[in-house]
Amino acid sequence: MRIWFITGASRGFGALITRQALAAGDAVVAAARNPQAVTDRFGDHPQLMAVKLDVTDEAEAHAAAKAAVQRFGRIDVLVNNAGYGLLGAVEEATGAEVEALYRTNVFGLLNVTRAVLPHMRRQRSGHILNFSSVGGYQSGAGFGVYCSTKFAVEGLSEALADELAPLGIHVTAIEPGYFRTDFLDSTSLSISPTVIADYAGTAGSVRTFAAGISHAQPGDPERLAEAVIAFVAAPNPPVRLPLGSDTVAAIEAKHRADAAILKDWRAIAVSTDFPVEAGTAG
Repeated sequence: MRIWFITGASRGFGALITRQALAAGDAVVAAARNPQAVTDRFGDHPQLMAVKLDVTDEAEAHAAAKAAVQRFGRIDVLVNNAGYGLLGAVEEATGAEVEALYRTNVFGLLNVTRAVLPHMRRQRSGHILNFSSVGGYQSGAGFGVYCSTKFAVEGLSEALADELAPLGIHVTAIEPGYFRTDFLDSTSLSISPTVIADYAGTAGSVRTFAAGISHAQPGDPERLAEAVIAFVAAPNPPVRLPLGSDTVAAIEAKHRADAAILKDWRAIAVSTDFPVEAGTAG
């Protein structure tokens, strides 16, 4: 039996992973700002512990992790799922909007990770799943600030994977594409009220696209949760797990674009090294 600690567990991916983990016979510490919402959704399950957690509150993160270990003895899988989106051009986003997004998506993830890691280090085992996004691999108009938070998650995940591998702890950035959740609703997506006409053809068109695709996304959230449950059994998990055909297509497209940049600009790229002095080569 695995012990899961899942943030943002009252809805969306967090709730689906919680349900499937319980169905698999595992125990779940389901963290949410309103733990009653977790209880209302899943009932009084003997292997479920609902805890109050605002990920932006570092003290709450440590208290929740301590309570989890007191109840179940360990934490095997940490799912950093809590977060939300911000839609609008980079210039349209206010400083307050940017700071609030980073407080949850980046600093909140760090708060929870730092709270759980002492327990995993003591165990010399564990798996951290950091929810990133296709936008953590390839950014684009309209979601620039949001994608920047997920780029941060990717960078943190890569570094953590290197730091924790000798301790028997795995780290993976989960990269969903567009899945049919409430992510594009007002419950999970903040939309910058400022609209600058010059961005109508770029970020503005993404606003229209997001409104039209909400609840018509190609990804099946239930299948994502199934994939995550199966994934944690992998003996040598990768540092990234792309989920969704659109994510795969975006990664492949970026690889091609980056390969073209290297091909076209290689001479300039390598020209910035100090010259190799005669007789020192080889």
